[in-house]
Amino acid sequence: MDLVLHGVADWPRDRMAVIGSSLGGFYATCVAQATGCPAVVLNPAVHPARDLARHIGEHAAWHDPHQRFFFAPGFVDELRALEPGPLAQPSRILAVIAKGDEVLDWREMVARYPGAQLRLLEGGDHALSGFEAQMDEVLGFLQLSR
Repeated sequence: MDLVLHGVADWPRDRMAVIGSSLGGFYATCVAQATGCPAVVLNPAVHPARDLARHIGEHAAWHDPHQRFFFAPGFVDELRALEPGPLAQPSRILAVIAKGDEVLDWREMVARYPGAQLRLLEGGDHALSGFEAQMDEVLGFLQLSR
């Protein structure tokens, strides 16, 4: 997170925004809290320290099972230290949440973003298959156009 915040330190706050999915949604929330910029979070992880604690150890990379990595206990501590607390500016966050997310509990996601703009999707999945249907709302929230 220090590297991310250092990387965006010179970005113009009035024109920047962040988007993140799953654990990236957690990080996007952290960046939005630190900078005041708008954020779009897609099926965001809301308790990554709790959820990832059971995955300590060696794993295969999902995109290449021949690549291995080690998820260390200290990473859980780092995630816990990053938890951003109550939203400072909830209206500057759009949360797109699928009730059919097979990885994260949609009720926890909704509860994490009180006062934020919510797009609660019936069904769906963690990957937000069919995300294209959400693009107009996401771009509108960020004041962008296609």
